[in-house]
Amino acid sequence: MRLDGKTAIVTGGASGFGAGITRKFLAEGARVMIADINGAAAEAMAAELGSEAIAQTVDVSDGPSVNAMAEAALAAFGQLDILVNNAGVTHLPSPLEEISEADFDRVLGVNVKSVYLTARALVPHLKANRAGAILNVASTAGVSPRPNLNWYNASKGWMITATKTMAVELAPHGVRVNAINPVAGETPLLKSFMGEDTPEVRAKFLSTIPIGRFSTPEDMGNVACFLCSDEASMVTGVAMEVDGGRCI
Repeated sequence: MRLDGKTAIVTGGASGFGAGITRKFLAEGARVMIADINGAAAEAMAAELGSEAIAQTVDVSDGPSVNAMAEAALAAFGQLDILVNNAGVTHLPSPLEEISEADFDRVLGVNVKSVYLTARALVPHLKANRAGAILNVASTAGVSPRPNLNWYNASKGWMITATKTMAVELAPHGVRVNAINPVAGETPLLKSFMGEDTPEVRAKFLSTIPIGRFSTPEDMGNVACFLCSDEASMVTGVAMEVDGGRCI
């Protein structure tokens, strides 16, 4: 029960890596707000997981929606200990000059602006408590970019730099900030990363991962639990690859 008594928000918590993180946090004793743009999925997951989970519909690229999420979490929990910025989107693989402006804006809104918005809404509370952990779910794409995922790669590189600048600024206030860099996994985004989901494309993708498999939500939950627990009290500003050797 490494998170016993802790409270957490997990954005994009109703599917994929977010769901894995949510389930692990609950298993380790935390109370968790499952914050997702798919409110029905968040509600269904909260109902499945019991009274320690609550649901919140949120658009992480929208300031008023993020503020409402923060207010609801503090009203429900009294205080917040952990914020996981997991919600993310990508564009379909295409040459960089062919990505539409709408797709670019969506990727930057969800993957980049959201980190600013959640910080604006919740860092004052964490500073006041002089404690807390923020985890940003970045990507190996921000370390070793794949062709044709250009602006997605750039958004995750931004998130890694944001993690480090947040860490160095917030450390004197008792707040730790880390990131994890998953390789692609069995999540709703996998088909978007690959362009098409066929055995041949999967085999080509897997050939770049030395361990030979995709990331799983459970992988992300395990690492997220450590980084957000008191066991990692001396760890801040880290962007940990959870990628089966992809970035070696």
